[in-house]
Amino acid sequence: MTDYQNIFTRVQVRGPLYAGIAPTDVGAFPRGSTSGFVYWFGKLGDAQVGPIYLGYLGVASLVCGVIAFEIIGLNMFASVNWDPIQFVRQLFWLSLDPPPAKYGLSIPPLNEGGWWLMAGFFLTMSIMLWWARMYRRARQLGMGTHVAWAFAAAIWLYLVLGFIRPILMGSWSEAVPFGIFSHLDWTAAFSIRYGNLFYNPFHALSIVFLYGSTLLFAMHAATILAVGQYGGEREIEQIVDRGTASERAALFWRWTMGFNATMESIHRWAWWFAVLCPITGGIGILLTGTVVDNWYLWGVEHGIVAPYPPTTNPPVVDPAILGGAK
Repeated sequence: MTDYQNIFTRVQVRGPLYAGIAPTDVGAFPRGSTSGFVYWFGKLGDAQVGPIYLGYLGVASLVCGVIAFEIIGLNMFASVNWDPIQFVRQLFWLSLDPPPAKYGLSIPPLNEGGWWLMAGFFLTMSIMLWWARMYRRARQLGMGTHVAWAFAAAIWLYLVLGFIRPILMGSWSEAVPFGIFSHLDWTAAFSIRYGNLFYNPFHALSIVFLYGSTLLFAMHAATILAVGQYGGEREIEQIVDRGTASERAALFWRWTMGFNATMESIHRWAWWFAVLCPITGGIGILLTGTVVDNWYLWGVEHGIVAPYPPTTNPPVVDPAILGGAK
């Protein structure tokens, strides 16, 4: 049957419901006993759902997340005068904004950014608690903590945008609003305000790792699917005991990409590319406004950007590069 599998189909292999290792004594609470199969989940991955374990950290994370979600949602709902139709119509444009610059790092009134500060606190607590849960669950299962540290890379960028950089700038107004289009508008305005992030070398590195990780993950996934009929999905086995799937995949990569990749090395490459995307992006954001005020002028000064051609004779000197009044 595997000869007839293609990119649009998926074999759903189902055995008896399996609770996994150590079904009891996993932490503060007993693990749930309810589980079952969901066909459409099987289209994406393993069809089995459950048993579920949350524990103190999981419960606390979900509670904090729900509080943050409620604060953001109710504030958006109130902004359209509690009209459910307008709430749905304008959802992409609704926003919960940080406090105005006049409040600095102080605690503002609720309707002038206080709700944003409160939502940010609970959302941050939810994320940090979930990270601790991931780390502890991996340790309890005897796994490596690679997933937790990958998640920490994303948390770094989140903290830079909403916490670390605003503190260094001395104002919560520098943070990102909660909203869909308002978040995108903030990004565009941020880039314009600081001379275009395209000239920020760490932003460039972040894009390199973003595109690089998507390419690596797609190529790896495609390669494993291509050798699936030879058992290529059993990657861990083929790391220590190469079979025809890994040999064919390695030969294919050498022929088409010019370098070798093994069942193990491709995962290390993909992990580092994905993790370095938010790490370098966070560094670029952190330097913006704190160290570099205008990335275009920084690029001109360091010879990586061509200055604009003069449009007047004699050319007008940009006051930003004069270094102050003489």
